Amino acid sequence: MGNGKVYFIGAGPGDSGLITLKGKALIESADVILYDRLVNARLLEHAKASCEFIYCGKLPNRHFMKQSEINALLIDKGSKGLHVVRLKGGDPSVFGRVGEEAAAISEHGIPYEMVPGITSGIAAPLYAGLPVTHRDFASSFAVITAHDKSGKPDMDWEGLARGVQTLIFYMGIKNLDYICEQLIKNGKSPFVPVMVIQWGTWSRQRSVKGTLQDIRQKITEHHIKNPAIIVIGDIVSFRQHSWFEEKPLIGLNIMAVQSGEEESLPADALREQGAEVIEWPKWKPLKTAEKDVVLRQIARFDSLLFTSQRAVDEFFSRCKALKIDVRQIRARLYASEPLVKAALEDRGFLACLRKDMPFSGACLIIGSRQAVQNNPHPDCETFITHDQMIDGRFTSIMKREMNEFPIDIILFSNRKCVELFMKEAGSIGMPPEDAADLHAVCLSEEAGRAAVDFGLKHVHVPGEDVSLEDYLNELKHDRPEVCIINR
Repeated sequence: MGNGKVYFIGAGPGDSGLITLKGKALIESADVILYDRLVNARLLEHAKASCEFIYCGKLPNRHFMKQSEINALLIDKGSKGLHVVRLKGGDPSVFGRVGEEAAAISEHGIPYEMVPGITSGIAAPLYAGLPVTHRDFASSFAVITAHDKSGKPDMDWEGLARGVQTLIFYMGIKNLDYICEQLIKNGKSPFVPVMVIQWGTWSRQRSVKGTLQDIRQKITEHHIKNPAIIVIGDIVSFRQHSWFEEKPLIGLNIMAVQSGEEESLPADALREQGAEVIEWPKWKPLKTAEKDVVLRQIARFDSLLFTSQRAVDEFFSRCKALKIDVRQIRARLYASEPLVKAALEDRGFLACLRKDMPFSGACLIIGSRQAVQNNPHPDCETFITHDQMIDGRFTSIMKREMNEFPIDIILFSNRKCVELFMKEAGSIGMPPEDAADLHAVCLSEEAGRAAVDFGLKHVHVPGEDVSLEDYLNELKHDRPEVCIINR
């Protein structure tokens, strides 16, 4: 077919904000994305709804997708004329096998481009409060793979021990004893400081300090495993604290449930405080074929109920396109929640909340297909402004993430979110009986009542006089099992 192209993009070390602008733009236009285990799945949210996701990391029936299989997929997709993104953790050129993959597609005449990324060997130490160079401690550093095809690193240990001031090993937990032994044998003091950083730049980041002679004991005590970066050298002495690991919500894994409407979930604010926030489910738009007859008869309704801010925007946009004079509206306007009421008032209309809506008279409910189908006024007519469905591409992604890093807290903003969670969470491996013991933090009284009604045992409704961030911080410290190591 021709005109296909492969883009090798560095996804950065984990923090989804650390991707380049060019990388993000290419993700947005991709037809296919092949991504690795250490890529933050939030980056895939930038992709268009038609983009195909292919996971190249751990698979259910075997450990890893083989390199030959990945090469074959790149060739197949590129040969079909598709815009293919190969998304790799960190920088694709640093132990990312990008040379092998580029050579394979070049043999088939498929063009490619490479977009650098931030490598974890520099970013993880920096998030742990440690620059890899400092004029008083280290003016040179080396990044080193901790294993090769033989299983152990084969290199000039004497040259490393004597010639480089800061040594940074990738994925070296398994061979840490061997690395320390070789460096001591070739001239490094047993007392040279070492830091090991697990899951660098993610909310689950943890770091442990020691020396060449005792670091294995330290990481065993604290259960540190791969993925991890090992930093060796006097530069480690410079580190006093980690600006990142000291964030108040570090180590908390929060699921924020989205009903598909405009919940005011403070996901970004919680991430800024150090929490990992998974927004689920993901939604994708569908085309609607709603007829406009009901809008041309707008004057006959006594009540209009808007279910979301988007419904307000879509309704008035459609009226404008049909040249319907809004002065024909003689109905009282009602809103499903305060934010929707504010959206109507911004347009110059007085509005009341749904609880004040009468059950008599001609009524029109305006909103998404899901919202109008689940309305409390079954005798009302409906106008669907937009349609959407849960994006199944993220289902297996969510399952993997929760298996590796279990959820601590579920965040609900309203009753719809609770109902959706109880109905759909089984699809991502979290049936209601497994969720019963999790802490449910509800941002409204109605969400709290729904959570209790559905049998959740630990339901919290923070008061208006306390910020959500402060409340979660208190909850975290009441639950030591979700706290990070006190280093």
